Amino acid sequence: MKIRTFEDLLVWQKAIAHTIEIYKRFQLVSDFGFKNQIQRASISISNNIAEGFERGSDRDFRRFLFIAQGSCSEVKSMLYIALKLHYISKDDFSALYGQLNEIGKMLFGLIKTLNSSEIRKYRAD
Repeated sequence: MKIRTFEDLLVWQKAIAHTIEIYKRFQLVSDFGFKNQIQRASISISNNIAEGFERGSDRDFRRFLFIAQGSCSEVKSMLYIALKLHYISKDDFSALYGQLNEIGKMLFGLIKTLNSSEIRKYRAD
């Protein structure tokens, strides 16, 4: 399958779905600073995937994927805080954290592919 747009990337699709879940699970949290930060960090995952893809070079794409990976870790860290502050349940924590683990593995796999320069086979120019 040729990847023509960032929207074709499954990792981007999963990052968008995760952000929607973050918004749903935290919509009633009254701690605006916390809610704003976790939402922004979550959005940053998909935005960095998209921006890196559109840069046009594997090197830039890889750099933005590392930034997305960092945002993924930031959301994970905030989920621990959310759990301890009782903003989310243990089940919500497990579900959201599991999604982030999957996204993180996919980002790592894409970075590895870019490192081996195999992406050109799949990317439609």
